[in-house]
Amino acid sequence: MIVVDTNVIAYLMLPGDLTAAAEALLESEPDWVAPPLWKSEFRSILAGYMRRGTLSLQQATEIQTAAEDLLAGNEINPESKAILQRVAESPCSAYDCEFVALAQQLECALYTMDTKVLNAFPKTAKSLRKP
Repeated sequence: MIVVDTNVIAYLMLPGDLTAAAEALLESEPDWVAPPLWKSEFRSILAGYMRRGTLSLQQATEIQTAAEDLLAGNEINPESKAILQRVAESPCSAYDCEFVALAQQLECALYTMDTKVLNAFPKTAKSLRKP
């Protein structure tokens, strides 16, 4: 089991430079977990694609559904105190600290491409480029 941040999910679902790395990660670690916050963040990413005319509403809806299917039953709320503790000890946002706190709660790695998270939590956060 691993925790993945929203961008890793986006790299998997939306073709780009890191899609192959996300696919390799899913193949090697198929049990992905995330806090429920990922859905809102992912919808925001899809909204950007829609506004740029890269995705239609139908395509965005299908991608959202596929992502939700991937993580179905694997959404866990981290403890609020743990999130705020991570905020207090780092320059990271509370949103980012949800993923960190969840990985630490589950005693597993968090995969991300967020440099701030990778630098602030090197024992927990792993780069998608090095699965």
